[in-house]
Amino acid sequence: MVKIYLRIILFFVLAWFFCYVGYYFIVPDVARLKKWHPPQTSFMEYRLRQWEKQSRKKKIQQTWVSLPQISPYVIKAVIIAEDDKFWSHEGFDFEAMQKALAKDIEKRKFRVGGSTISQQLVKNLYLLPEKSIIRKVKEAIITWRIERKLSKKRIIELYLNVAEWGDGLFGVEAAARHYYGKPALSLTAPEAARLAVMLPSPLKYQQFGTSKYLEKRSEIIYQIMVRRGIVIPEYETVMEATDDVVIETKE
Repeated sequence: MVKIYLRIILFFVLAWFFCYVGYYFIVPDVARLKKWHPPQTSFMEYRLRQWEKQSRKKKIQQTWVSLPQISPYVIKAVIIAEDDKFWSHEGFDFEAMQKALAKDIEKRKFRVGGSTISQQLVKNLYLLPEKSIIRKVKEAIITWRIERKLSKKRIIELYLNVAEWGDGLFGVEAAARHYYGKPALSLTAPEAARLAVMLPSPLKYQQFGTSKYLEKRSEIIYQIMVRRGIVIPEYETVMEATDDVVIETKE
């Protein structure tokens, strides 16, 4: 009799789980993201609730910009730092996930890192920063759907506009103006590398430029950009010095 009750309970638990998870094969409507700019993400709402509990009168700083309004250096640096296989994978970097899982087992902690930009976008747009198996399943389903509905260019554009870059700062345009006093389009390669390195833990680098890790890691990203021909140091130096050069002409 006990076994029958256990089987019934197990049946209902599994039925609930599959119905709950199956819901995310339909909702949210990711197709609308092709042209729609979400005014607020789930993660932004989470931050607002945190500030309210802390009695902090803060507002979200975000200015939406299209991909052509973002420095190519930023796009390259963020992909190198966050998800180097972005253009080739279908939403998941299984090799990175395997390495992250091995570290989790070694440390006896459940984190399961190795998230791609597509996965991070999903977490920002729709989920809460909790660590659970159910949330990872939801994340995987929505990531799979986003990769099939949106182009890679649209995914990176969305991510660069909703990613957290500091206390109340969301999106690369707000970050560029806050840290460098210039639009995202005008960011140089070293500046782009430093912003890219902040993304895993932006609040950790609140005092911009004071972290040795930030300096070292951003230099590594910059040197990778140089080796891949994304940046030509001599050209950068000449362009930066152009305003100070006086060219004499003969009449």
